[in-house]
This record gives sequence, structure tokens and C-alpha cells, in this order.
Amino acid sequence: MTNETDQPADDIAAPTIDALIAERRKKRAALADAGIDPYPSRFDRTALAGELHQRHEGLEADIRTGEQVRLAGRVTAVRRHGKLSFATLADTSGSMQLLLQVAAMSDQAAAVLDSLDLGDWVGAEGEVITSRRGELSVDTTELWLLSKALRPLPDKWHGLTETDTRYRQREVDLLANPDSRKVFEIRFAAIAAMRRHMEAEHFVEVETPILQPQAGGAIARPFFTHANALDIDLSLRIAPELYLKRLVVGGFERVFEIARNFRNEGVSTRHSPEFTALEAYRAFGDVDDGMDLTEALVMAAAQASTGRTTFAAGESEIDLAGPWPRLQLLDMLEEKLGRRVHPTDPRNDLVAVCEAHGVTPLPTWGPGKLVFELYDQVLLPGLVDPVFVIGFPVEVSPLARHTADDPTMADRFELCIVGREFANGYSELNIPEEQAERFEVSSAAKAGGDAEAHPADQAFVRSLEYGLPPTAGIGIGIDRLIMLLAEVEAIRDVILFPMLRPEAAG
Repeated sequence: MTNETDQPADDIAAPTIDALIAERRKKRAALADAGIDPYPSRFDRTALAGELHQRHEGLEADIRTGEQVRLAGRVTAVRRHGKLSFATLADTSGSMQLLLQVAAMSDQAAAVLDSLDLGDWVGAEGEVITSRRGELSVDTTELWLLSKALRPLPDKWHGLTETDTRYRQREVDLLANPDSRKVFEIRFAAIAAMRRHMEAEHFVEVETPILQPQAGGAIARPFFTHANALDIDLSLRIAPELYLKRLVVGGFERVFEIARNFRNEGVSTRHSPEFTALEAYRAFGDVDDGMDLTEALVMAAAQASTGRTTFAAGESEIDLAGPWPRLQLLDMLEEKLGRRVHPTDPRNDLVAVCEAHGVTPLPTWGPGKLVFELYDQVLLPGLVDPVFVIGFPVEVSPLARHTADDPTMADRFELCIVGREFANGYSELNIPEEQAERFEVSSAAKAGGDAEAHPADQAFVRSLEYGLPPTAGIGIGIDRLIMLLAEVEAIRDVILFPMLRPEAAG
């Protein structure tokens, strides 16, 4: 076997890679000529490496257990010493040393060993032992090639370091970079914990349409496509909200969806056109119930995926241990700006406040939008520790119920951590006529050129006419949450296959 991994695969010149691939193809052909199938259809594994280490922990050196096992995994290391070789087999649970003595192996196994390259998938059968140095091993008598790796893997000491390649070839990144694999282990564990919590709270997980006649449920620019069979234009959903609330109308009192959403907007370290959110709706609840549920979900995700509540985010250390403060937006803005602002203030006054604090207003912004932008551009960046900001202008909350004492302010919260919004929720607007009026305002804005304005959804208004009970709704950005829990700064690092420009030809 050639020592081809002394140089990282991503640093090997193209002709060298081509030569290595050609060499591996020859080995594969030689096995096929010898009647050995290099791509068998299945393999019956009887144990995982991690299970064996747990079962035989603490064994002394040079012990034979008598336990016969069949392992399967990828070869990550090979050392040859004449007729005795050692290989490391890695599976999903860990790794195991294979002790390979040609004299004790079948002709087929010896042929596979002779053609073995790093990265090959193999099956191995033998007795669990400890080596003379005390390392748990399998004294291998049979060896099967399960799939030939034609391309050399990146060197384990150098990893796959080129960022664009890491994202395009995530499968190789996961093999070469343990830190990348850890990020996604955190992601999977966090989502599973959130799902368990929702089920324990008697929420039903549902699926709503991704292709929609019009994208609603949030203020954002959608992607468009065309259904040939129906000859209609459709949007990819920007949020599942309206369909989920229709299910509450239909009698499913607690529903949630872990949804893939799509927004045809900017790409940055914090934004991806395709992202994941958890949305949930609970009948007979209000904005306070939404905050309770959000805090419980984030804590469940943190504990299950990392076992801790403190996390590094840039130069800050964030402690997620609750309870988190619940503060009124207008009070916080007053403290920050040195004066009280409100959506009923004259627009010219609010424009002056914005300009004084570095916010450039657009002509289409109403007073409520101006207040929101003061929050978003002036207040939010300085909110480091977890805090629920409560009470947002109705103008930027078209689906939220207004507060009991102020028709211009919505019963809405945002969860803010390290200067970012992590979750959003509110007491849902359930008055059909008021929702229809708000849609009319949004439609007028859309007709005036606002590409992000909320479209009027008559089917949703009709559903409200059947009666939506008092309802609390929340949405949690899964990707941003995983960025915090995994302590990474780029959203692409927590998305398995992020959206990228096409690879250049040649």
C-alpha cells in the first residue's frame, strides 16, 4: 500500500490525484478479476466499535475474550509489519483496531488486505482481544471490501481547510474535521430535544405546504416558481404561520412544525436564503405563554446538545440560565435614546430622531416602522444577554393582536441575544375584520412597490371567520440557535449543504 496520505488531499496537484485514482481503480479491477465483488449489496454487522469498548473496558493486555463479532466501517489508518498488519476501522460510534495476520485469514481476506487504501469501507470478522500493549482489537479472520474509495481523503492532521470546498463537499469535511462533525451532532441533538419537549407538552407535529399560491406569515421577499401541471405561479414559503393557524381553527389546539423556509434576500454570516425555524401555536394562550415556551425550548436544546448553559459568542460569554428579563420596547428605547418615542408621534419628529441616531429613513416608512428601525439599528445591537423585548408597533406586526390599551402597539415579543433576534412571537390576531383591514394596508404598500409587504390572504381571513380561539404563536430560528450552542460565527457552518454559487467550470 502506498503512503499516499502524507500530503493532504486538498493540497495534492490534480495530476497526482488522477494518478492515485487510477491506481485505486486498478486495485478494484484486480479484486473483480479475482471474483471478489468490490461493491456487495449488504453486510450484516453484529456490533459497533463503541459498544465493544464499553463492554470490555478495563481489560488487561493480551486477553482473548472469546467473543466473535462482525464490524463495518471506514479504514482510517493502516500500519504494515511484514505478515502482520494493523488497521483502524471507524464507524458511527467510534473506532476499533483490527489485527490482521495473513496466516490466519482466508485467501479472499488477504487479497482485500493487499488492496486496502485509506478511506475504503470494509467489513471485518474476528475475535475481540486486547493486544500486547493493551489496546482493544479484533483479531481478524475475514475481511470484505464493501466500497472502494477512489479519491484519497484529506490528511487527518491537516483536515479540509478551504472554506468553499468544505461547504461544497460537506461529506469530506465531516470525515476530515472533527469540529465540523461536532457542530452537526449538536444540531441534531438540539432539534431532537426541542421535538421531545413539544411532544411532552402535547403539541402535534404537522407538515404544511412549501409551495404556496402566495407566501405569507412574515414580511420578506419570496422565491417564485411555476407549476406546469396547473399552469400557475407559486411561491416558496417564507413561513408556515397562516397554515398552522388554520389547523388551530380546525381543532388541532397545539401544533408545531420544524420548517424549511425560503427568503429571497441577502446572504451573510447570519442570513441564509434557505433556513430552518420551529413554529408553534397554542390555543387559549397569549404572548406570556409564548415566552414561557420559547425559554423552555432553548434551555432544553442547550442542555441536551451540550450539557451546559454558558456559551462563548465573539468576545462575550452568554449565560442562558433563566429566567430571562421581559422588558418593554418603548421603555428600553427611551433609556437608549434619552426621549420617549411612540407610533403616534408625528412622523417628522420620528424621522429627526432616526437621523440623529444614524438611521436613514425611507419615504415609505410609517411611524411604526420608524420606531421599529430605531429598535433594530440602535437598540438591538447592544442587547447581549438573553432578554425578551415586548411590545412592537402594529405597523410591523400585521398578524399580531394589539395590546389591550394601545391599538398602535402589538402584543408581541422578540428574544434577543448577542445583538440578534433568535425568536419572535405574539398573541395572535383572531378578529377577521381587523385582519382583513391590515391585509388591505399591506396590499396597498405592495402595490406601491414594497416587495416585502405582506400579501392579502383571503383564504386565511375566511378561516378566521370560522373562529380562531385566543392563541399564542412563536417562531424560533434554529440555525441561529445552533450557531450559539456550537459557538460558531457563520450560519453556513451549521447548515449541512448551504446555498452557494455554482462551481466554476474547468
